[in-house]
Amino acid sequence: MAKVAFLGLGVMGFPMAGHLAAKGHAVTVYNRTAAKAEAWVAQHGGRAATTPREAAMGQDFVMACVGNDDDLRGVCFGPDGAFAGMAKGAVFVDHTTVSAQVTRELFAAAAEIGVGFVDAPVSGGQAGAENGVLSVMCGGRAADYDAAEPVIAAYARICKRLGESGSGQIAKMMNQICIAGLVQGLAEALAFGEKAGMDGKAVVEVISGGAAGSWQMNNRHKTMLDDHFTHGFAVDWMRKDLGICLATANEIGASLPITALIDQFYKDVQNMGGGRWDTSSLIKRLK
Repeated sequence: MAKVAFLGLGVMGFPMAGHLAAKGHAVTVYNRTAAKAEAWVAQHGGRAATTPREAAMGQDFVMACVGNDDDLRGVCFGPDGAFAGMAKGAVFVDHTTVSAQVTRELFAAAAEIGVGFVDAPVSGGQAGAENGVLSVMCGGRAADYDAAEPVIAAYARICKRLGESGSGQIAKMMNQICIAGLVQGLAEALAFGEKAGMDGKAVVEVISGGAAGSWQMNNRHKTMLDDHFTHGFAVDWMRKDLGICLATANEIGASLPITALIDQFYKDVQNMGGGRWDTSSLIKRLK
């Protein structure tokens, strides 16, 4: 079993860190709001630290799941940052969805102090984190990944190294591009059927086993038809992720016309007051 620090105890990080403790790892947690770290310790044991540096000291692995590029830099750099507390040979595993640019910046900074760095964004949402069945997309040196994979396995259904530093983040961008298109297509189909007088749930029962089927269809069509969006991955988070996709596409000369359009549809949902609604709320624009 390993000595592990976990930085960031949001809706994803709280249960992910819990799975590490349940698997027998010695876990130290840090959260910007200290009360959440104390609540985690009360539920799972372990120890709470007051700074990322304190959490990282003496650990074999430091996992992070925070908000964005700046949040990640904040927990890594500076006198109270995790890098200041990590020993040579330790590995930092970043589960945040951030830009490939900041990932490569942190990879280089970690290498300078003899620390490994694996970018390992996740897919599966809050339910996947709670059930320990996340899909984890990784980039970085093979040796660092090989060391970290048995620890990541505590909350992963599948975990795979896809290339050098930044590859995990590029894979997560591809994941979000796919999801955006699938959700918009499902929203249009359900809204179309409703206006045509069809029973959407009955239709999905028929078509979900064919070529139209998807995870989104199986898990979100009922709540979309019932106008229920208080679950899952929030629109605000999706817009952050799609912004990363679009910026990266501009950098590498890729074309994402559908993604750019759906990003604007999500902006419409935000303007409707739906920033915290589940991403399947795209259907509300069509009703």
